[in-house]
Amino acid sequence: MARIPRGITWPPLSAKADDDGAKDIGRVDVSEASISTGIAQRYATAVFELAKEDKNLAAVEKDLDALSDALAESTDLVAMIASPVYSRADQAKAVTSLAAKMGLSTAIAGALGVMAEKRRLFILPQFISGLRAAIAEDKGEVTADVTAAKAMTKAQQDKLAKALKTSVGKDVKINLAVDESLIGGLVVKVGSKMIDSSIRSRLNALQNSMKEVG
Repeated sequence: MARIPRGITWPPLSAKADDDGAKDIGRVDVSEASISTGIAQRYATAVFELAKEDKNLAAVEKDLDALSDALAESTDLVAMIASPVYSRADQAKAVTSLAAKMGLSTAIAGALGVMAEKRRLFILPQFISGLRAAIAEDKGEVTADVTAAKAMTKAQQDKLAKALKTSVGKDVKINLAVDESLIGGLVVKVGSKMIDSSIRSRLNALQNSMKEVG
């Protein structure tokens, strides 16, 4: 049985669904959505402490990369974690199967199971970001959330990480996402600092300046 990280024992959010009655959930209201990041951080902290105690942070970090890739590639997975159509049992079965097929670590598999039980799988993206940040800080790194118009090669990511290291003074781990609507360039976020070199950003800036002139 997967070991459950300490600190993940809170009661579920105020959803109205029972274990088999996803139809009674209704929409997640604004107040619940506004605290999702905080909830995700609590899960991330619990898993980080467990993995660090077990000296298993390297395996957990690989799990996070694999989960991020899965979310980027599978619309079915995104729908499963976000849609109220799926019952607790459906979600628990799905993440148990996913964890087994991907060979996820005990800490991550256990956390996914608890999220499914509490109907909190919708926080998975924030959980991944929070846990990555904790691991990066422990390693003396910072995580750069990079959005590019197209996929970047490993060499390109390494080059970008090296350039960012010069700027921030720490080793940088690249967390890459692709958004074709950028047209070209990159949007890079390191902590609270945003660096936007996308063509779309420059076009928008040009358009705004033209409006001001007119």
